[in-house]
Amino acid sequence: MRPRVRRPLTRPSTRQAVASGLAAAVALLATACAGGGGASGGSAGSGASITAVADGFPVKVADCAGKETTVAKAPTRIVTSNASSLEMLLRLGAGDRVIGTGFPPGKGTLPAEVAEQGAKVPVLGDKAIPKEKLLGSGADLYVDTFGAMPMMGGAAGPSEEEYAAAGIQHVYLLSTACAGTPKAAKGPRTDLSGVEEDIRRLGAVTGTSARAEELVTGMERRTGEVRSALAGVPAEQRPSYFLFDFDGGTKQPVTVCGRQVANAVITLAGARNVFADCDADFKPGSWEDVVAKNPDWIQLAVRNRGSEEATRKAYDEAEAFLRGFPATQGLKAVQQGHFIRLGSEATTIAGVRNADAVRQIAAALHPDLVKSGQ
Repeated sequence: MRPRVRRPLTRPSTRQAVASGLAAAVALLATACAGGGGASGGSAGSGASITAVADGFPVKVADCAGKETTVAKAPTRIVTSNASSLEMLLRLGAGDRVIGTGFPPGKGTLPAEVAEQGAKVPVLGDKAIPKEKLLGSGADLYVDTFGAMPMMGGAAGPSEEEYAAAGIQHVYLLSTACAGTPKAAKGPRTDLSGVEEDIRRLGAVTGTSARAEELVTGMERRTGEVRSALAGVPAEQRPSYFLFDFDGGTKQPVTVCGRQVANAVITLAGARNVFADCDADFKPGSWEDVVAKNPDWIQLAVRNRGSEEATRKAYDEAEAFLRGFPATQGLKAVQQGHFIRLGSEATTIAGVRNADAVRQIAAALHPDLVKSGQ
């Protein structure tokens, strides 16, 4: 449906509320997380500490508030809260120990090397796992991407006492669990150290530390190559960049702020997130704000639809909206066709693919300095 001319800066969403974007869901979940301790620049701060004896166990990991959990031995029955922590465990080689997940990955969204195994993981909740099902799952470890609930209108999640009574140890991905909390450290994230620390934490907890180091080393190599290639580009010459979360709705755009992992991806790729000064992870925005920023480049961030054709159609729809909407059709990026088609999963969700997103964006913005696929 085309926008009404008499209200040029608003437009009804083209999809039902149940299909709201990934970023909007992440924002709601993350702001419900208790505690603090995230750090500027991507580090999770003191909460990211890991201590272990020489043979790997016991392992002590801290939450956002610094409270420690001691894992005495490698878990054998793991439940994950969503696709982000699930993918990390699959990449670490611990996928055979995952007995269930919430917020499951959509068809075609997992990388090919882990997709088959990931598809076999039982789904305990299409969104948040119901409290009773989680406590009765038989898990000995719950990996929580976002932290305390309620979320998305659901009931509150288990208390720490209830986890303990059920024999479930509860650990977090701090790069996402801490980012949206009021106590999180101020300032934008500019690197992926928090994500890398989460990978190391899960590696320590699951006894796969060697594999975790391999994954982190690979991420650091890929982002380091981009950083070196762009070292001579002054900050003021780096293009401004807006991440358009198409699935978050078109009536009111979702703003990706400085604390969100996507800000680190954008920064490492040699761009300037136009909403980096927003001291949050996500925040509802307005088209007036986007017009005022007039970005040089716009990322068309859509969720993988499960097939190449369906995903391409979603990208086409996102671009068509920006070209047809009176408020955005005059933007510099729209006029010049400066669109980057890069999915939400690789940009706004913490994981190994963040490093690949850095290169993909950098290759589009700085093709003379960074080559795609290298």
